[in-house]
Amino acid sequence: MTQKLWEKNILIDKDIERFTIGKDREMDLYLAKYDALGSMAHITMLESVGLLAGDELRQLLEELKKIYALADKGTFIIEEGVEDVHSQVELMLTRTLGDTGKKIHSGRSRNDQVLLDMKLFTRARIQELATLTSSLFDVLIEQSNRYKNLLLPGYTHLQIAMPSSFGLWFGAYAESLADDLLLLQAAYKICNRNPLGSAAGYGSSFPLNRAMTTTLLGFESMNYNVVYAQMGRGKTERTVAFAMAGIAATLSKLAFDACMFNSQNFGFIKLPDAYTTGSSIMPHKKNPDVFELTRAKCNKIQGLPQQITLICNNLPSGYFRDLQIIKEIFLPSFDELKDCLLMVTRMMNEIKVNEHILDDEKYALIFSVEEVNRLVREGLPFREAYKKVGLDIDAGNFTPDKNILHTHEGSIGNLCNDAIVAWEQKIIAGFHFSKANEAEQKLLNT
Repeated sequence: MTQKLWEKNILIDKDIERFTIGKDREMDLYLAKYDALGSMAHITMLESVGLLAGDELRQLLEELKKIYALADKGTFIIEEGVEDVHSQVELMLTRTLGDTGKKIHSGRSRNDQVLLDMKLFTRARIQELATLTSSLFDVLIEQSNRYKNLLLPGYTHLQIAMPSSFGLWFGAYAESLADDLLLLQAAYKICNRNPLGSAAGYGSSFPLNRAMTTTLLGFESMNYNVVYAQMGRGKTERTVAFAMAGIAATLSKLAFDACMFNSQNFGFIKLPDAYTTGSSIMPHKKNPDVFELTRAKCNKIQGLPQQITLICNNLPSGYFRDLQIIKEIFLPSFDELKDCLLMVTRMMNEIKVNEHILDDEKYALIFSVEEVNRLVREGLPFREAYKKVGLDIDAGNFTPDKNILHTHEGSIGNLCNDAIVAWEQKIIAGFHFSKANEAEQKLLNT
């Protein structure tokens, strides 16, 4: 049998059906529990405006909770011949409740139904990403504090430049993640608006109470204009993808540093053996494959906003089937970024650092600026001090003083990690995840 919400008495060409459905059945498994949750809010509202009887609402809520539980356990399936998650949920309800099951679609379209599912899914996954990013942030800050006095060379143009420290290195990536979280918070706020009730993009003649479903689902507000609600499809995904790309860019840069610093030519860090692999021909090799794959996966994620843009950038207002393709690249990307965050957090927690890097004389020249600054403090003009130290280096007369003192904010001697932690905690608190979580639990416990 086939189950399509739009089907009438037209014979469907199987090749066209395969082409138009695409990967929807596979992708919709990501959305199943959110489809049930959204339907629970929708029918609760329908009963309040007289479009469902009280007994019908209780029966539907009971069955939708069962469907939610199946999806939450990962045992929900979309049967062969059933077009998408919306059709499957309605089919399951009609099998159990007969015609009552068909009433859940009153006052909505598949357009606002999938918009809602996508937003509920996305805001839940943003919360997961924010939690994982914050966990990595904590590890990096911990390592920064642990090794705050341990120097290593800083580089510009891949040339040794000035003294840096492991405190600065770990802390820099922590602060980068804090800014990434700020962008993710902005994406969450754009996502966390209710499109339900916009129907196919032009509203409904039913007396829908959109404020009620907004409250029931814990949204910050609704997408007020019904046309704009539909225009948000693609825009929301693109905005969230840019925020994900920001996190991915930080992880990719960290992965590159780690691969380079782990190599024998640098020898600044040592990765745990469990995160490396050997060579089929060279018995001495310990390749940083986990970091290399992290770099590649994160670079792939950085291309996601451009892919979404190219799918939807030349569409006028209104719904178009083009938007379906976004699901195929957007929904799985959360799992990929989640895996990268988990791996990097584990590796950064277990990484070993070289405590004797600057014993090597090839790093002596990174202290040249310190000598210029010392001469300036003694009264020599900067350009004369710069020239004197340069000539001493050329003549082989430069002797570094490795006892350096940096005191300004954010420098080797004043990392400002407490301020960075306070900044990150303020950002995390600004998501206000509890409102959505509490509303969803209340709806499930009704």
